[in-house]
Amino acid sequence: MSSKQDDLKETNTEARFEFKKEEKSAFKSEKGLTEETVRVISEDKDEPEWMLERRLRALKQFQEMPMPTDWPGQPDLSEVDVDEIVPYIRPDVDVRAGVDDWTELPDDIKDTFDKLGIPEAEKNALSGVGAQYESEVVYQNMQERWEKKGVIFCNMDEAVQEHEELVREHFMTKCVPPSDNKFAALHGAIWSGGSFVYVPENTTVDMPVQAYFRMNSEGMGQFEHTLIIAEEGSEVHYIEGCSAPKYSAFNLHSGGVEVFVGEDAHVQYSTVQNWSKNTYNLNTKRAIAEKGGRMEWISGSMGSKATMLYPSTILKGRGASDNHITIAFAGEGQDIDTGAKVYHNAPDTKSTVESKSIAKDGGRTNYRGLVHIADGAENSSTAVECDALMFDNESTSDTMPYMEINESKVDVAHEATVGKIGDEDIFYLQSRGLDDDDAKQMIVSGFIEPITEELPIEYAVELNRLVELEMEGSLG
Repeated sequence: MSSKQDDLKETNTEARFEFKKEEKSAFKSEKGLTEETVRVISEDKDEPEWMLERRLRALKQFQEMPMPTDWPGQPDLSEVDVDEIVPYIRPDVDVRAGVDDWTELPDDIKDTFDKLGIPEAEKNALSGVGAQYESEVVYQNMQERWEKKGVIFCNMDEAVQEHEELVREHFMTKCVPPSDNKFAALHGAIWSGGSFVYVPENTTVDMPVQAYFRMNSEGMGQFEHTLIIAEEGSEVHYIEGCSAPKYSAFNLHSGGVEVFVGEDAHVQYSTVQNWSKNTYNLNTKRAIAEKGGRMEWISGSMGSKATMLYPSTILKGRGASDNHITIAFAGEGQDIDTGAKVYHNAPDTKSTVESKSIAKDGGRTNYRGLVHIADGAENSSTAVECDALMFDNESTSDTMPYMEINESKVDVAHEATVGKIGDEDIFYLQSRGLDDDDAKQMIVSGFIEPITEELPIEYAVELNRLVELEMEGSLG
């Protein structure tokens, strides 16, 4: 085994996420959001005119829309000032479309992804990998056997150029229009990087594809866009990893995700996000599922100062289904506001939502969800379960479920529990030889097991380790 592999093997999870590199960029925009900035980004990417026009329309919508400030119990966003954010940093990499060999990357960027373990994951568990550094994808590769079957996995900037017809039809038109909310409009104006996944009819990609997004520079925003199109009868599992080191100034992450699930297709979207406690994480993610289509969201969110994340699915066709599984962890000074939205717009549709949250040291978690069953969506069913675990009397956990039921022939269930780690449980485990910290970690591991068992083993282990570090107060 090489010395580099030895170093990686010995690198613990905390060190893997907390390091940062000296900023080196080939191009860096000015702070703030203006029409000139939008034009500069589009010109630097050599985009077609239609994309620039969409960016400028989104900018206008962003400028006209107010900040969301009237949601009950929402996180404090008063520190979020777009004029203080650098929206676009192109890293110093020779190949604009990204390389397909890790050894071709500059040493500092290559070392970053080595420490995060991405090359090793690609070898052992993935059919394809994309890696974004700052505002651009720097590495993209997919196993040849999938390319031969017509599967496309590339970065979004390349997709705009090489798969223009598909992108033009689906990009922020039917799924997440810029008018959806202020941060969707912000994203539409200055998006950069991200992943494009296309799976042809009746094609099953039996190994996950992954994209990893890393912010390194202080005071920047990252606005990657993910577009997944799964045609009729196809199947794919997409995994997203995100991280950033600790900064003295706030950073902003406002990604966009659009998923199109064709008839009888199945898409699983898993994300493990570990931002620093200086990062505001404000995303818009949505799927549209056609007849018999099946959508699954698995989300692990921790580390940020504030998160507002509510993946949503529109069940458009008869028999379509949706499953949301979420884990959120909030420590001192953190407000993690997560949940799910499901729209039952057709008969015989089904949704399940399972939310697990953990709060300690005065942190706050909140489940904010919406289930809408339209008139005529008969024989639809939904079940929402929210479980919260708190370590102390200073921490808080809230549940804000909204149910809009416009059809009588449906099954609707909601259950919520809030609990504190009991002294009796700790004492019992201590009597079996565990110390206080190990006992608490074992209880939490059991609490989140229904979620981790849905992930590939490499990512389940990572998520468990991140939760342990959050409990120790070692991250961010």
